[in-house]
Amino acid sequence: MCRAVPVDGDDALISASVPAGGAAVHGSWQVLPASRPGQVPLRGWLAAPGGGTLPRAGVLVLPEVFGLNGWVRSVAGRLAAQGYAALAVPLFARTAPDLELGYDQASLLEGRSHKERTTTAELLLDLGLAADWLQVWLGEGEAPLGCVGFCFGGHGALLAATLPQVGASCDFYGAGVASGRPGGGPPSLELVPAVNGRLLCFCGDEDELIPELDVLAIERALQGSRHGLIRVPEAGHGFMCEDRPAFRPAAAALAWQQMLALFDEELGAR
Repeated sequence: MCRAVPVDGDDALISASVPAGGAAVHGSWQVLPASRPGQVPLRGWLAAPGGGTLPRAGVLVLPEVFGLNGWVRSVAGRLAAQGYAALAVPLFARTAPDLELGYDQASLLEGRSHKERTTTAELLLDLGLAADWLQVWLGEGEAPLGCVGFCFGGHGALLAATLPQVGASCDFYGAGVASGRPGGGPPSLELVPAVNGRLLCFCGDEDELIPELDVLAIERALQGSRHGLIRVPEAGHGFMCEDRPAFRPAAAALAWQQMLALFDEELGAR
């Protein structure tokens, strides 16, 4: 459900997506200034609880290759309705900082072209900037953040889990983590020992972009730790997204609750 809510700033109303019966949220575009060498300014979408409610914690939301489109902003809105301050972060800040695409084939090809020009080092710089900014916005110093990402953003969520600011991260169908990393290099799975918080990886059992051998590699990398692999039956790539043909309502609802349970356990309440 999309509800227009008041926000601070020049715009009188911003449309933020909120589940039916959920609390109103503030939503607005924010410019995050670069603060360290190699960083660039980021234009992100911040959704937070309205009515003077103090956010319980902060969560970074990482998009698919389609940029900060309406669906990704709706994820931030849903998290805000659950009490979190959610910042949707652009992943192509150097080649397409304002990217916002639909789900047609031409958009997929455009999004993938930016993905191919993005490196792991750049992503970690941008995610570090977003994490620092959100912690300052919350006024909570070094309070741990959550992270959730989808598709390329799911791969990004695994990378983000290695940041000291991130205490809980959910990688939804992040393809390629078992075979390499953005910009080239060894598999991102090799970074799992550097994750200090908790990491959940969600893979649909009908996902054509994550073959069974990759799923088994993810399972091996996560076993014996506080992390976990969640296999989602009868679900393919993009099963969480209502705007894609692959959307599976029952699987998406269950996975959403598992994500919220992780955040509730690891991020606590203020």
